[in-house]
Amino acid sequence: MAQPGRPPAASGHSSQNGAGEERYSNGPVENSLMHSSQMLDGQGFSSAVPGLYSHQIPTKVPLHPSSGQYNFGGSQNVSPLSNQGSGQTLSRPPVGPTSMAPLQHTSSVPQMLPPSQNSAAIPSSSNSFIPGAHPPALSNWQYSQTPMSQPTGSQTNHFAHVAGTVSTQPLSSSGSTNPATSYQYTVSPGGPPLQNSYMKPGSVLPPVNRPLASAFPPVRPPLGPPPAGGPPLVRPSATPVGRPNSSLPQPLLNSTTNQEATTYQSPAPQNLKMGRNVGYSYPTLPPGYQNASSPGAPGMQSSPLQYPAGPQPFPQPALGTNHITGSMGGLSLQPEGLRSINLLQERNILPTTPLQAPVPNLHEEIQKLNCNPELFRCTLTNIPQTQALLNKAKLPLGLLLHPFKDLSQLPVVTSSTIVRCRSCRTYINPFVSFLDQRRWKCNLCYRVNDVPEEFMYNPVTRVYGEPHKRPEVQNATIEFMAPSEYMLRPPQPPVYLFVFDVSHNAIETGYLNTVCKTLLDNLDLLPGNTRTKIGFITFDSTIHFYSLQEGLSQPQMLIVSDIEDVFIPMPENLLVNLNENKELIQDLLRTLPQMFTKSLETQSALGPALQAAFKLMSPTGGRISVFQTQLPSVGVGSLKSREEPNQRASAKDIHLTPSTDFYKKLALDCSGQQVAVDLFLLSGQYSDLASLGCISRYSAGSVYYYQSYHQQHNPVQVEKLQKELKRYLTRKIGFEAVMRIRCTKGLSIHTFHGNFFVRSTDLLSLPNVNPDAGYAVQMSVEESLTDMPVVSFQSALLYTSSKGERRIRVHTMCLPVVTTLSDVYLGADVQAITGLLANMAVDRSVSASLSDARDALVNAVIDSLSAYRSSVLSIQQPGLMAPYSLRLFPLHVLALLKQKAFQTGTNIRLDERIFTMCQVKNQPLIYLMLMTHPNLYRVDNLTDEGALNINDKTIPQPPILQLSVEKLSRDGAYLMDAGSVMFIWIGKNCGQNFISQVLGVPSYASIPQNMTHLPDLETAESTRTIAFISWLREQRPFFPILYIIRDESPLKSSFLQNMIEDRTESALSYYEFLLHIQQQVNK
Repeated sequence: MAQPGRPPAASGHSSQNGAGEERYSNGPVENSLMHSSQMLDGQGFSSAVPGLYSHQIPTKVPLHPSSGQYNFGGSQNVSPLSNQGSGQTLSRPPVGPTSMAPLQHTSSVPQMLPPSQNSAAIPSSSNSFIPGAHPPALSNWQYSQTPMSQPTGSQTNHFAHVAGTVSTQPLSSSGSTNPATSYQYTVSPGGPPLQNSYMKPGSVLPPVNRPLASAFPPVRPPLGPPPAGGPPLVRPSATPVGRPNSSLPQPLLNSTTNQEATTYQSPAPQNLKMGRNVGYSYPTLPPGYQNASSPGAPGMQSSPLQYPAGPQPFPQPALGTNHITGSMGGLSLQPEGLRSINLLQERNILPTTPLQAPVPNLHEEIQKLNCNPELFRCTLTNIPQTQALLNKAKLPLGLLLHPFKDLSQLPVVTSSTIVRCRSCRTYINPFVSFLDQRRWKCNLCYRVNDVPEEFMYNPVTRVYGEPHKRPEVQNATIEFMAPSEYMLRPPQPPVYLFVFDVSHNAIETGYLNTVCKTLLDNLDLLPGNTRTKIGFITFDSTIHFYSLQEGLSQPQMLIVSDIEDVFIPMPENLLVNLNENKELIQDLLRTLPQMFTKSLETQSALGPALQAAFKLMSPTGGRISVFQTQLPSVGVGSLKSREEPNQRASAKDIHLTPSTDFYKKLALDCSGQQVAVDLFLLSGQYSDLASLGCISRYSAGSVYYYQSYHQQHNPVQVEKLQKELKRYLTRKIGFEAVMRIRCTKGLSIHTFHGNFFVRSTDLLSLPNVNPDAGYAVQMSVEESLTDMPVVSFQSALLYTSSKGERRIRVHTMCLPVVTTLSDVYLGADVQAITGLLANMAVDRSVSASLSDARDALVNAVIDSLSAYRSSVLSIQQPGLMAPYSLRLFPLHVLALLKQKAFQTGTNIRLDERIFTMCQVKNQPLIYLMLMTHPNLYRVDNLTDEGALNINDKTIPQPPILQLSVEKLSRDGAYLMDAGSVMFIWIGKNCGQNFISQVLGVPSYASIPQNMTHLPDLETAESTRTIAFISWLREQRPFFPILYIIRDESPLKSSFLQNMIEDRTESALSYYEFLLHIQQQVNK
């Protein structure tokens, strides 16, 4: 991969974020974080040559043949490997010892969908996503674990032999992410002494594991209703491992003083209290990272704690299993998360504020350092100790990532030494243990490593001998400037190639006017530097290239009519430097929309045009943006219509699979040459997105779909394209990236979801990475996690920035291990579970059928609530009982069943269904949940009570309402936010005040039928409403169209379709769905 050269000493590095740049450095000046003159260059570990595999890595059959895992079709299954690195061979697959260590995540995930073409797992006939043996009487799903398999040989070999392929060093990363702005890392002065466990101070530590008070054998006869309520949840406090003393204040990450510099300050030190070493062999949690103050911080007293000159034992309390699990057991006496709820009786369970991710049961000082859940979260915040326990819970285990998310602050380390575990290649992180001043223990494979000499010096505080205060050990999310050993070739320049459909159908839509104007307006905002290159190709039944050679008075068109054997004319003048040829480029963009207005050519040679684009881009890599308006009809990759409008409502015989492998193969060729393809489909007719979408899916691109786009007839789509294209053109971008996810040994990863190609078993190849892409992985517990109080997960993304710097972004997350079923349910993250199941259901739809996927979603609810009823509830009672943590699970699954990707009985277009499935696989969780279960607000009575104040604007915060017409009143106005679309429904008797002061019309009857904008009126009501809608829109990368509808509007049916709790012609109401679940659970 192209990787930037090593940054010069004392130079600051900027991370381009969106349209503008924000500089991220760690310290008051540029040399603040790493490249300090006092640092020794060349210290530390030399990484193996990135990307080189000297041997074929054998696959390994899962350890638990009978345990169930979710297997998704369409996702890529990989087999655990035994990795070799630094002269050692590890027999445990989850940990990747070399720098190329395969991603191994263990998560127990029920086997759901048979793998798709990109996975070689055995299809499962079961209809459930949940792992675990499952008696046939309860469900027709079988939980069999499929052997994990590598991506198909053709894919792997394909990459192994492509000339010029850049192989990047797998990142081993520890994945806890914390946007710097979100957390203040402080320890209150005078804190209690360390305890020998993860329990909070003051908690009683039982000597042994204690079962939950509510867990009795299921054979006990029912005694009546369970006790209501229960004591509040006491979170077991996890003491950071390896902290020499907890009473020392922790360095504070001050994110407010200077947006461009991350400074570390700490309060005055307190008395030191050392915890005695209990003598367990398990490493203690995060070292003295949180306890030492920064001696050099301005205005602060220096900490009296200084390390001795030589290696000396660190008196850290070691955590014993009994302490940890005992504390968990004592914890779960009847916390809120385990309070049983009868879903048939408690109807108002939807929170009125956005649902937050559950907080892991860790000591608050450790949790402070944990990754932000917006970047990295797990379906279970309490990890089951064994696969058997996970199977019993019938819940999927997996991770959801948003690794390249825009962050307002990000610590950037510019040291020449990147400290990593010599065995598994994990990056040093807040959850490692320092045994003494010179040695640290990896939190993934437990190997003891030496602290490099350079790491002893802290450039922030300018003090020697405090490795635990370095930014790498204080931040769960951090970015490293990669030195030269992370590069195999010079960093590639940013290269952007635009490919436009100019057939008669395309010109008719008028899209070229919008695209060329938006591109003209944003040319100067394209991410890049003086090396940025740009080029253009247009096509109908022939392919047109544009020479932008310096010295020409106007662009020169070159036409290639031989589409059977495409060649590139004058390749040196087709991709040109943006800055040096800007006038010619602007001329071309101004004239392009008019050049083809008289064209009568109706054919579309998309396949040959993509082949030409690939040949043009192969030498450098970069991004191809393709705009297509119809079904490709000539040349390779031509397609025929497969949609039968009369069959749209049926779950059978719909074509969700590609009709040709041309686009997938071309995408793999692109991926091998570091080229990603983004597809913009603007079409009113069937265009076979199931086939075309492969070009983006396997090259790590994105898909945009504008149904029935037309400049005159559909103006709201024009605005949507303008806004989304501006975001697309100006957002930050990473080139020639690879991503690897690691986890503590004993856990393993077996399936990946998202847009990428799995290279060399566990390395995700991402020719482009963008801040709006999400990923998911399924995991299993491959070996018992005995004696492990916590486990960690780390993701590392190695990429080339648009400025030509090679960077590594690392996120690390730490979660507790539990031994009881009650604790597993207590830590369930219902949104993450829903998101992972949605990914699995897409794969099942493609590899099996839509009806199979729907059955699997329903069975996921039935199985988990059945397991809870039979194994956790001590007193059986009528009704449908669920733990508080899963109270929204049936509602979210019903919402998935009514979402366009999975609904049946409605006349939904096939391309629209496929596009929604693409979004499920590629959207970060926060946006996926909004599209699945919209938010409903009443907006005719907005007030400033509880409002947010952002940039001197007051943003009202109305409560979220249940999605049912019961909640609508004819005298109100309601906003429904469904992610990519918004509705304001105006009741017939809505107050005149709202109609005149917000809508700007005299009466209800005069509200226009096709109103899509609120007028900007000088009234308090208008200001509040517009501020609220603008705030909602600003929080997402896509632009939701706003429709203002009256009671008799034709769009009312679309509005009511999102009322998840109500019955429709083809779907059950929420209450009917609960009755169905209850009937199955009680069988």
